[in-house]
Amino acid sequence: MCVIMKMRCLPDGRPRRNLWCGYPANLRLRLGAAWIVAFLVAGAACSRSDKPSSPDVASTRPAEIRYPLRGEIVAVNRERKTLTISHEAIPGFMPAMTMEFGVDDGDLAIAKADERIRGELVRYGDDFHLEKIWPDDRVSVASVAAAANALRQDTAIRGGAAYREVGEKIPDFALYDQDGRVVSAGRFRGRQIMLNFIYSRCPVATMCPAATLRMMAVQQQARAAGVRNLELISITLDPSNDTPGVLRDYAAARGIDTSNFSFLTGPEPAIRDLLAQFGVIAEFRDGLVKHTLATLLIDEQGQIIHRADGSEWLVDEFVEKMRKG
Repeated sequence: MCVIMKMRCLPDGRPRRNLWCGYPANLRLRLGAAWIVAFLVAGAACSRSDKPSSPDVASTRPAEIRYPLRGEIVAVNRERKTLTISHEAIPGFMPAMTMEFGVDDGDLAIAKADERIRGELVRYGDDFHLEKIWPDDRVSVASVAAAANALRQDTAIRGGAAYREVGEKIPDFALYDQDGRVVSAGRFRGRQIMLNFIYSRCPVATMCPAATLRMMAVQQQARAAGVRNLELISITLDPSNDTPGVLRDYAAARGIDTSNFSFLTGPEPAIRDLLAQFGVIAEFRDGLVKHTLATLLIDEQGQIIHRADGSEWLVDEFVEKMRKG
């Protein structure tokens, strides 16, 4: 079940039991209300993992074993839904060799021959499947890592002032989008940005799913209103699960136009620093996710000009502010 966290701070603002106290008092009050509403609605539905199978079903399923895998894509077979990988040795399991593995649709859609990847080889008895696939080429890995380190330093230096108020500029970052490409904050300079945080497995209709539907409505209404310089960004709260391929599946399943709507993921430390700097509370504990929601509007110079907490903000209000911008 979900637990509502108490907001208890020491007199100097340091946290006594949780993550709340590093934020300004006005934000703590706003987020506190959003937090309580979210979890009165969510109840026991916010499990990070799927509901366990019944004992009878579980007893007939082969045990799942996972192995880390690194290698290079040799061939992509879209009809068979497989990738042929020339992979490194998997200690304790198999030597280096070239093998064909089944993959999910999102991973298949963005796979390219000669691309280096890392992932998890999942074994169910005699069946094999490749999951949690990430780009593993030196350039993209180094770029994302360097940006994550810089963001970590920036968050540490800002300390209790890490949260960026309306009127401040957004931090620099570099993450992967739903196509496995490295995307930096600088890519969006000169365009208005609407940004929020979600995760693909959120089962609470009034939380992430509702936020995504509103973002889709903004995309359509802004286009109809003649707003041509808009980029929408949803950053995952759950990077351990939400790989580029998973986010590709998420967008495809909802028929989302990704021409100006990016779903971003990356190293967990970078995600946590962005949450801190954008004033979103998220905590994973014992298989549960507890989080608030926030949606921000950012101008062409990278300055935050509007913020709405929760998932029930008005589409028309955001579109109107875009038109005035």
